Amino acid sequence: MKPILETDSDFICDLQAPCFQTLTPSEVELVRASKTQVLFRKGDNLTKQGTFASYVLFVMKGLAKQYLEGDHSKSFNLRIIQPGEFVGLSSVFSTNTFNYSSVALTDCQVFLVEREAITQIIKQNGTFGLGIIKRYCQQNTNLFDTLRTVMYKQMNGRIADTLLYIDSLKPEYPEIFQLLSRKDMADFAGISTESAVKLLKSFEKDGLIELNDKDIHVLNTPSLAEISKRG
Repeated sequence: MKPILETDSDFICDLQAPCFQTLTPSEVELVRASKTQVLFRKGDNLTKQGTFASYVLFVMKGLAKQYLEGDHSKSFNLRIIQPGEFVGLSSVFSTNTFNYSSVALTDCQVFLVEREAITQIIKQNGTFGLGIIKRYCQQNTNLFDTLRTVMYKQMNGRIADTLLYIDSLKPEYPEIFQLLSRKDMADFAGISTESAVKLLKSFEKDGLIELNDKDIHVLNTPSLAEISKRG
């Protein structure tokens, strides 16, 4: 992690993201005064599950992986964090700690904004607050969808869901599969790495996907969707 100073060439001085466009001039100044711009290198942790959360993160550039840490080095991947997304909103609405970990898949430029500043703006700016609440609710909806997948789907359905989800990001991020290991794929599906490797090879044999080293090309989206639907 490296702080980015105003004198650095990659310093971003303006709050250009759409979510900040509803702020009043005084609120913009509050965010500017309470934020720090940071560069997380690939592999750096943006958040650590269980640690105190004194700030909310806003990702400007780069991709990160959000995951839950379990016992005995086990983990479960929840989603890919993309530019324009907040990380750590739960610290605003509920707990004072991060309830998940996140790690940079690429170099990430991030705003760290003091939690109290975000809370104050939500209280006084209804439009901004509504936008934040919508984002928080959408994240919770995604968590419920993930929970249903893990509880009710067999391994075939889980790995099909994972492939469809990651492939949906590929038009904007062509390298997305190459950023993920087979263990990452398994952790998205909630299965062992060995099972994930076997299922991917089986899907390739059936003509559903093509494996090219770490990259994966989805060849038959409708069939994968049907496998996902059947669970």
